[in-house]
Amino acid sequence: MSNPGSTPAPTSSSSPPAGSAHHDHEHTPLCRSCGAPTSAPTPAPWSGTTDSPPPAYRPIRLPAINAPTNTAAIVLSPVPQPLPVPPAAPPHAFQVPAKRIASPDDIARFHASLHGHHFLGFVAALSASVHGRKLSDPLPSPPSAAITSLLDLISALSGFVASTPPLPHNSRYGNPAFRLWHEKLGESANELIGRITATAASPSDLAGAEVELAPYLLDSFGNATRIDYGTGHETNFAAFLYCLARLGLIIEPDYPAVVLRVFAAYLDLMRTLQDTYQLEPAGSHGVWGLDDYHFLPFIFGAAQLIDHKYMKPKSIHNPDILENFSKEYMYLACVSYVKKIKKGPFAEHSPMLDDISGVPHWKKVNSGLLKMYKAEVLEKVPIMQHFLFGSLIKWED
Repeated sequence: MSNPGSTPAPTSSSSPPAGSAHHDHEHTPLCRSCGAPTSAPTPAPWSGTTDSPPPAYRPIRLPAINAPTNTAAIVLSPVPQPLPVPPAAPPHAFQVPAKRIASPDDIARFHASLHGHHFLGFVAALSASVHGRKLSDPLPSPPSAAITSLLDLISALSGFVASTPPLPHNSRYGNPAFRLWHEKLGESANELIGRITATAASPSDLAGAEVELAPYLLDSFGNATRIDYGTGHETNFAAFLYCLARLGLIIEPDYPAVVLRVFAAYLDLMRTLQDTYQLEPAGSHGVWGLDDYHFLPFIFGAAQLIDHKYMKPKSIHNPDILENFSKEYMYLACVSYVKKIKKGPFAEHSPMLDDISGVPHWKKVNSGLLKMYKAEVLEKVPIMQHFLFGSLIKWED
């Protein structure tokens, strides 16, 4: 057995040793036109005594096509503030919601509208409700019947995964079994929503609400045709919750439970769907995004960590912290998931998250992410063209 530190013996394919009859011929450069040996001498090796050292190699990250171009505008924009959800008083005229956004002008119209304003305020209010709260912390008030029904809904959808195993396929993304799972979602949506509306003080006032709520729910878990999922689908789930709040089924004391129980369960289900059916990222920003699929858990997770005594944004680089606390804080769980599925240096595959880790405190991270959510999700036509408008989220001409 050879010594690991010794020079390996030449093989039949290796070049003859220096000084052999063929040495000069084998190392003489060849003409690219005729193939004959040229007279150009072989460059001499670098000498540390007479020459300058060769330049150090530094890998350069190629510019990403989807790199954000409006960073300055995001920084200077106001931080979205929590707002109350305007109640929808009966009698209701529920309708099938439809897409309305097709241009930047439509985006501007949405954000200038009452519900554009209050929808973002709802997201900010959910974030504010979990400042300093761990996922395992006791809730400030017992879960309402509507919260329990929402958790039952997500549990039922999780059960569909167990009964719908992935099918054999050769593609990296898009297991066709997801279409079967989504079909089960569609078949059970009205019944599952009916259990939530049945918890209202006057259930008869919400008769027929499924016709408007079901499309939001169906769009919350990805697209069955494309077998993909992205921040637009996640935003539809937030819109589904906003509609429930408009109907009085979710009230402000429920907000911590909405984030720490319902949204946490939704995120767990989505991770399961992504892993099981290899959902393709919808509209991913590549390396210049927080995550290929999600945005809201970073906002909520940063809010959880505000004023934490020990953990700072730079703590995401500590493997022990990620391992021990990712089950308590959504932000750490998201970073841990990114590090699990992406290979290579973190600063190269996730430069946005790496840059955020340099922010001094979590409050600034949280406020920056709220501004970024508005700019990079709610103001992007390719994402918001799928957003739905009905009687609960009205489109104002």
